[in-house]
Amino acid sequence: MSQIVVGVSDFKISKNVQDMIVTYALGSCIAVVVYDPRAKVGGMLHFMLAESSIDKKKAMDNNPAMFADTGIPLLFKSCYQMGAEKKRMIVKVAGGASILDDANFFRIGQKNITAVRKIFWKNNVLITSEDTGQNFNRTVELHMTDGRVIVRNAGGLLKEL
Repeated sequence: MSQIVVGVSDFKISKNVQDMIVTYALGSCIAVVVYDPRAKVGGMLHFMLAESSIDKKKAMDNNPAMFADTGIPLLFKSCYQMGAEKKRMIVKVAGGASILDDANFFRIGQKNITAVRKIFWKNNVLITSEDTGQNFNRTVELHMTDGRVIVRNAGGLLKEL
């Protein structure tokens, strides 16, 4: 099995059933995982912030994967180019924790969760399952053989989405 690591403000896609796509230490960031079971195409986005309007130049030129509103469309379009179809896509979401923000002052995690839900709602896409919020980091794996998504929290607990 080949491991493909998704960094912060990054995304990766695959059509190889031997691959596992993984991202580590999701705090307030969100991992959006998509998988088309018929085409065996999947991908993962690890975005930091909800709105690209805070830095349009970075979103357009350098790093659209940093933001939900530019990264999610990029992830889907990239999967479509490999044969995935929107109507078959299974969508799973993890992250959006309140880390180092116990008073919930900045609410970055919550803003990210809200942004994801709004984007999918507006585009008529349902989130199949999610593991969001709380106050702990997560590691997320997408197994390309069957589309399984495994979430590990900082305490080592496993959850299949």
